[in-house]
Amino acid sequence: MKAAKHFRDLDVYQNAIARVIEVFERTKEFPKDEKFALTEQMRRSSRSVCANIAEAWRKRRYQAAFVAKLNDAEAEAAETQVHLEISFRHGYIEQDTFLKLDDSYEKIIGQLVKMIDQASAWIIKPRSRD
Repeated sequence: MKAAKHFRDLDVYQNAIARVIEVFERTKEFPKDEKFALTEQMRRSSRSVCANIAEAWRKRRYQAAFVAKLNDAEAEAAETQVHLEISFRHGYIEQDTFLKLDDSYEKIIGQLVKMIDQASAWIIKPRSRD
């Protein structure tokens, strides 16, 4: 684990934000009748992965709160995978695009699980008061 001073330094955040941009670009091509359904849901869940990572980073003083926000990020990543599969099954994205994005979210989930499993290493330790 490399030292991070900001949530933007985290590999998992960088991977997630790159997927947000890709999801946004891919959903531009979706049918107009999906605008308020699938398109917005997929965009929201992909963005939420990033937002929850940022929130987790700011909650590092309390391990339970940190883990809870990482769990939320993991759940949003899984939700995005479902939306991607639906998009593929409807023919809105090609199979290779689906597989690439789905694999990217699997890696993000793996990174989040690793952070959860090693949560104590990420927690801000209180300074001693001398």
